[in-house]
Amino acid sequence: MILRMLIRQKIVIILLLIIPVFFLTIVEFTTSERMLPFQLASLDEDVFINISEKGISFIFFAVASSGFLVSFLALNLIQKNNAVNRRLIICGYHPIELMISILLALILVIVLIAIYIGLLTNAFYTIDHLSRFILGLVLIGFVYGSYGLLVGSLIKMELEGVLMIVLLVNIDVGWLQNPLFYAEAQNQIIIKFLPAYFPSQTAIITAVTDYSASTSILNSLLYGFVFLSFSMLIFFYKMRTK
Repeated sequence: MILRMLIRQKIVIILLLIIPVFFLTIVEFTTSERMLPFQLASLDEDVFINISEKGISFIFFAVASSGFLVSFLALNLIQKNNAVNRRLIICGYHPIELMISILLALILVIVLIAIYIGLLTNAFYTIDHLSRFILGLVLIGFVYGSYGLLVGSLIKMELEGVLMIVLLVNIDVGWLQNPLFYAEAQNQIIIKFLPAYFPSQTAIITAVTDYSASTSILNSLLYGFVFLSFSMLIFFYKMRTK
């Protein structure tokens, strides 16, 4: 029923399809082909990645658009159905059942968005390891989807929830995780503690190198599960009935 609700919102589906195209098209028309060697934070200090400005921009904005889309969808799934979920619990459903159904629907959406954006990015710029790159997009979706669930569970009003999503997503995945910015940034340790750090590193490493991203993958899952656990506890507390 949650998936049917999403499908009925045709404008949402259209935006999901259009926004990544818009992001990547802007990259195509505004970035150059000059080569920009840089270091990745999660690899050894003597390892340099040699890739064009356009190539790394495609990869970065693919990650950014995945994080944006999934976080807003997760927020909507919680806030939009708040009153409905309360009625369902009164009718006999358990809060954990509802949370699991929301999570399963979100996971399916995350995978579909990751596959779509991964294939779209590959159409603009050839990705060396497409399946592994899509895994990186799934991870950023999982981390920021869980964050969206947490915000939706904490905050009742839509505007405040949107502002909290925009605040972190825009600063983190939309700016600080850009590897070109990170290479010259001061206080890099702050960037490493942000939610998008490990998924972004996973996506970039898997897209353009043969190095293992296992550490980044595990830390991404850990970050996502922390957000998810807190969101489930808050959701259960708010939806409980006497």
